[in-house]
Amino acid sequence: MVIDVDVPEMGESVSEVTVLEWLKGEGDFVEKDEPICVLETDKANVDLPSPASGTLQQVKQVDDTLNVGELLARIDESGKPSAAAEPAPVATPAPAPPPEPVAAPASEPAAVVSPPVAVSPPASTASGATDLDGLSPAVRRLVEENGLDARQIAGTGRGGRLIKQDVLAFLKERENDARDNQSAASAPAPVQVAASPGPAPQVPEPATVAQQAPASAAPVAGANDVAGTRSEPMSRLRKRVATRLVEAQRTAAMLTTFNEVDLSEVMAVRKRHKEAFMKKHGVSLGLMSFFSRAVVIALQEIPNLNASIVDDDIVYHDFVNLGIAVSTERGLLVPILRNIQDLSMSQIEAEIKRLALAARDNKLALDELSGGTFSITNGGIFGSMMSTPILTPPQSGILGMHAIKERPIAVDGDVAIRPMMYTALTYDHRLVDGQQSVTFLVRLKELLEDPARLMLEI
Repeated sequence: MVIDVDVPEMGESVSEVTVLEWLKGEGDFVEKDEPICVLETDKANVDLPSPASGTLQQVKQVDDTLNVGELLARIDESGKPSAAAEPAPVATPAPAPPPEPVAAPASEPAAVVSPPVAVSPPASTASGATDLDGLSPAVRRLVEENGLDARQIAGTGRGGRLIKQDVLAFLKERENDARDNQSAASAPAPVQVAASPGPAPQVPEPATVAQQAPASAAPVAGANDVAGTRSEPMSRLRKRVATRLVEAQRTAAMLTTFNEVDLSEVMAVRKRHKEAFMKKHGVSLGLMSFFSRAVVIALQEIPNLNASIVDDDIVYHDFVNLGIAVSTERGLLVPILRNIQDLSMSQIEAEIKRLALAARDNKLALDELSGGTFSITNGGIFGSMMSTPILTPPQSGILGMHAIKERPIAVDGDVAIRPMMYTALTYDHRLVDGQQSVTFLVRLKELLEDPARLMLEI
């Protein structure tokens, strides 16, 4: 029986995907639930498991874009593991290079000289953009299992991305090089005999090969018409982010209001209790848990900021699914802390840490990136003093945190130096009034300047 493998539902707002990489080849036997390919969405990369055991029949190719529900591949359940197990040993006849040493003595000297000069530099140049953090789970496993440095492997995927085939080709080339070097070392005499006639015909060849690289580089520069420029295809994530930013500007009546917060008391609480907190809960006591708790309390008092406009209706949420913006190699991702109103400070810190690590390792599940009702973004970690965050539709509010700077302020008629932060609230003016937005930031300020209020919810 042949089973169709369709693109599954990928969660909220995901309507299409791109085939980023095939983890299994055409005709390979796969077990049920074994990953067969990596699908790229505008939110994350996802390993697609096989729905059954059998032989894989690829219908789509790498870089093909498909809609949800579209046919991707087929699994022939009549296929047997033994059929897939036999090809592996067939690949071992790699020792067949014995014929090469016969012809190699003449060409070996030139071949040994040219690769380090002509082959090595391009590899390092091309792989400069390859980073271990941006690899798919399958490629990362392959790199780690073989003790490789991903930066030394040239990526041939879209935008120079490293794919599984690149790693396999690198391993095969390394194996062949090692075998050639071993055969050359075991037969020194023939190499010396052939060395005298060899140099004459062989030396010019590396020279012409080396000259071809600069020659081909000239057209590449000229193709852009402007010296010092280059073009790269936008990743699917970047294209989707660009589309959503424009949509947000077009569909929402965005407005931003500002305030400032004296974080002296929060910093004092952290200093007094950070060691005990870490010892008991195993996570650091950070600023984000204080801000998250304050946001939850303020949203419960101003529900319009935790609501959405859907067609002609206002949808109110009795829960808070808080999005925390995380910067990654692939761009900005916003994982969701669900029902954060039910979490303690330690649980909030632990969940933020888990989601941030998963985002940076490209291991977030799609449902961890959808369903948010309000968001927080912290430009302060990059040094931003003030900004105007952009909404994530259909959310109606996003809080911007910024850098903490010691500034002189008036305190009870005196001048004091305090750790101050500017806060920004961008809101959808269609749903949230100006008075509500200002009240939200004032309430946030009250809660953070007297952290005991967070515990007492007053």
